[in-house]
Amino acid sequence: MWRETSAYPGVRTCWSWKSSFINSVASALYERMYIGAETRTVDSGSRSHTLKYETHPIYRDGGLGDETYPFVFNDMMGMEGGDRIGIHPTDIKLAMQGHVKEGYTFNPMSPLSKDNKMFYNDNPTIDDKVHVLVLMLSANCTEIDASIIQKMKEVRETAHHLGIPQIAVGTHIDEQCPEIKNDIKDTYRSKSLKIKMEEFSKAVELSLNCIFAVKNYSEEIDIDDNVDTLILTVLRNMVYYGLDFVRKQKLTSR
Repeated sequence: MWRETSAYPGVRTCWSWKSSFINSVASALYERMYIGAETRTVDSGSRSHTLKYETHPIYRDGGLGDETYPFVFNDMMGMEGGDRIGIHPTDIKLAMQGHVKEGYTFNPMSPLSKDNKMFYNDNPTIDDKVHVLVLMLSANCTEIDASIIQKMKEVRETAHHLGIPQIAVGTHIDEQCPEIKNDIKDTYRSKSLKIKMEEFSKAVELSLNCIFAVKNYSEEIDIDDNVDTLILTVLRNMVYYGLDFVRKQKLTSR
């Protein structure tokens, strides 16, 4: 988050389908379809589409005004299976600490170095640091690669030591659960989705009340109130957790 004040939370997201979620949040707030963060289709390959560290503010007045909402999303390369593909875990750790500057291009084989004066932030402020770590996952995946799980645990451990709140967001819930596809209002009544969330909770050791379910906008041409409800529920909790973190940081810095 790049602001002059630390009054607002900066929401950072990692792993796949991040850009689609950012666009979906903007669509829900703008009350119209919005595509600001470039996305890919499910069939366009498993490699991360985001290559640079990018800040995404969301504007008030349906996206037509100059004033932004009091939060930003920072998108980054996604996690992928294997040692030499996807974002390097060290880069996520550096981003959480505020050391990564806007526009930095990620290199899976070599994380950002202090010697990179153009993109390494030597003296990050509270505004530069991550206020909420968001893990994105697809509820439609049959199994998450073990190496991705290990990377998530490693990143989560760093976030824990930094005191950064963490949540996970499960996407593609309509593809995983037929009952949700028929009626999205049944999302939190779905037994199959609950099982999926329990499996992920156990895998990454994140409590169930920190795991949320959404359907990203992908094929719709108009917004849907029920889809928006799920998206805005996640956003509300992100903002609350971010404000709690900033408040705690202010108290400990006195």
